[in-house]
Parts: sequence; structure tokens; C-alpha cells
Amino acid sequence: MPNQKILYITTEMYPYQEDTNMAAVVNKMALKMHNEGNDVRVFMPRFGQISERKFQLHEVIRLSGMNIIINDLDQPLIIKVASLPGERLQVYFIDNEEYFKRKQYYFDDEGTPFDDNDERAIFFARGVIETIKKLNWVPDVIHLNGWMSSFVPIYLKTYYESDTYFKDAKIVLSLYNEKDADLDKKIDEKLKFDNISGLKALDNPTIKSFVIESMNYVDNVVKGDEFLDEDLDKAFNETTTQKSEYLDIDSINKLY
Repeated sequence: MPNQKILYITTEMYPYQEDTNMAAVVNKMALKMHNEGNDVRVFMPRFGQISERKFQLHEVIRLSGMNIIINDLDQPLIIKVASLPGERLQVYFIDNEEYFKRKQYYFDDEGTPFDDNDERAIFFARGVIETIKKLNWVPDVIHLNGWMSSFVPIYLKTYYESDTYFKDAKIVLSLYNEKDADLDKKIDEKLKFDNISGLKALDNPTIKSFVIESMNYVDNVVKGDEFLDEDLDKAFNETTTQKSEYLDIDSINKLY
């Protein structure tokens, strides 16, 4: 079914990240849908490892300049864009000096998770939502990949609940085996600042607990990795949300 507007929100995508299943899958899904005549956009964080020169990223002034308040602090939102190398497919990058300049993703060189991973996820989720609205582009399908993306449906169904912009969009969540880590215990205060409370994930805030929580806020859950770790597999089997077993790339448009 061509002529759909499909938004991929992801933390990884080839060639910006290499050697991971998620990066490869998102690349293939986005390209397949793009080549079949759909209007496809991709949003991801501009992690410090992504070379602006190599991939020809440039700032989009009309989309940048907004401030997002995280934990009572104004954080400037910078939007950069590039075309996927060799393709006419636009990839938008959410950037911020405080959150995304560092070279590592979620853990420092000693393997310790960053204290502000929760704030980075909140900033990323709200940054994507606000930028899509500024683009005046309404997606039919929102496909989430990577743990930071799981904050998007939580925000859409709580903080943005009265906003009708995304009301007709269907949300798909792909599950991947990502390295788990604790999130800041004060995340409940930061979310409460945005009038979000009562999440089960707040009892034990971790990367995985928020992915599992987000299953309750989407229209379809899909296995991104064919075999999920025990906790994710259990949550997948128990969720009452509509779900699909692992789909190969050729089957993804049937889901949409």
C-alpha cells in the first residue's frame, strides 16, 4: 500500500551505526517503504560518533531554536538533516550539546551508564514530537526502534493526550535485545514535571522497564530480534496489545 506517511523513530540506523541488527533492520525497512512509493522520514539522535562531515549533516535553521524544558532546565533543540547516502531518503537528527555530543552512546568507557540517560530519552522523545509538528507532516504509521524511542508513545498518550495532531497515527513498537541499565531514580520527578505519573516502570526505572511499559501505549508490538531475552519475551507473550512474531523485511508492509 504506497502513499503512506511512515515515520521511523530509532536510536540506530546503518550506515550511521554498523554491525547491529537494529541498525540494519531499520535501514532495510525504511528503504523498502521509500522505494515502494511511501513518504518516509527517519528521526534519530545525533550521537557524537556520527561524523557530520562524512555524512554531510547540516542544521535546519527553521526547525532548530526551540527550547525543551527538562527537569526545570531549558535545553536548546538543534535539528540536523542528511540524505541517506546514495538515496533520496531524509534522516533527521535530534541534537543538543549537553546530551548528545559525547562519543559513547549510553555507557562511559568503564561501562557505567550515564546519569542523564533518562533526560536524554525524554529530550529525544519530545524533540521528535515537536519537530514533526513543526514540519506540518502527519504520519500514518509511527514505527519505534530502540529504547529511547519507547518514551514517544508514553508522552503521546499522556503529556500530548489532548493534542489531536497524531490522533490517527498507528504506532508500532519493535523489541530488541538491548543492554539494560538503571535510570536515575529521580526520573519520577522529571516526568511529574510534565504531568506524567502512575507508570509501573517508575517502581524500578530501567531501560528495559520503560520498553515494557511502552507496550501499553502502542497499537502493535513486533519482535525486532527473532529471539528475545527472557524478560522481554515474557512481556511480549503477556501483553494484551496486538502483536506480531518476528517479521522479515518483505512482510513489514503487510503490518502497515
